[in-house]
Amino acid sequence: FITAKPDAMRIDRAKAALSKIYRWLDDKLPEEGWACGADFTLADCAGAPALFYADWVHPLPDDCPRVKAYRARALARPSVARCVDGARPYRHYWVLGPTDRD
Repeated sequence: FITAKPDAMRIDRAKAALSKIYRWLDDKLPEEGWACGADFTLADCAGAPALFYADWVHPLPDDCPRVKAYRARALARPSVARCVDGARPYRHYWVLGPTDRD
């Protein structure tokens, strides 16, 4: 439960940091496959949820096609899709309000 008024400067800094990280990731991620190659690894288990929620907070820009494609691949993976579907009943707890995206 959040009662304090959001700090606009802090939010702007966080969004700027996400923009920077998105572009960094876009340079590092492969065009196909997973973060460390052909196999889905622990790196992807960490990356998938982080990108899932980060995109809700600060949507991925169109000039980051590798990150967008990676996120889409992750969401299409059956194990990740099961997690997303299993969490749907709890979206109303999302601090910024529930979303119907994804």
